[in-house]
Amino acid sequence: MTAQHPEPFPRPVPSGELRASHDDREAVVEQLRDAAAEGRIDLDELDSRLEQALTSKTYGELAILTADLPMSPSSAAENLPPLVLKGGMYGASRGPGRWEVPGHVIAHAGVGGVSLDFTRVECRLAEVVVEAYGETSGVTIVIPDSWATDTTGMDPGFGGLKDKTTPDRLPGTPLIRLTGSGGMAGVVIRHPNKRERRKLEGNASRD
Repeated sequence: MTAQHPEPFPRPVPSGELRASHDDREAVVEQLRDAAAEGRIDLDELDSRLEQALTSKTYGELAILTADLPMSPSSAAENLPPLVLKGGMYGASRGPGRWEVPGHVIAHAGVGGVSLDFTRVECRLAEVVVEAYGETSGVTIVIPDSWATDTTGMDPGFGGLKDKTTPDRLPGTPLIRLTGSGGMAGVVIRHPNKRERRKLEGNASRD
């Protein structure tokens, strides 16, 4: 009998080749309209880019349309007070789902732990500071494949920091600047796992 070799694990799809949702296209459309209103592109170019945005199928195709434009942060989001989550005894979470992202998020794991999921949010801020304290039960942060993180300001503490993200940040997406301390249980920041991806694909097909 010939030895059967196990099937190789499928290679992850580059973030630029991931399928874009209706919300992704609408976000680019809004950014293009803002750019036209500010005089950065003329009306003919706006019409051309809008047509391409509405027919784009991947993140990469959308990124090309805004690569030469500065990000237009939402002033309302910039003025939001910090979001503070305290795990306490029973834990705390924000997401999955749509929620308004401020420029500063503070997560204290406590005994119950804290979970932060950014995968379905619409965030036009250039940067979001997440101040995470792993304490007794840890903090888990999930970000979209197109986002990236900077963990240089994070103290791993006894529990450590597990950064499972890729550096493949697409233009027009926020940078998560992670600070705080891993504490006893640590902090994990990652992209969606297989189960979470299936949910995201199901939600996108219903949008």
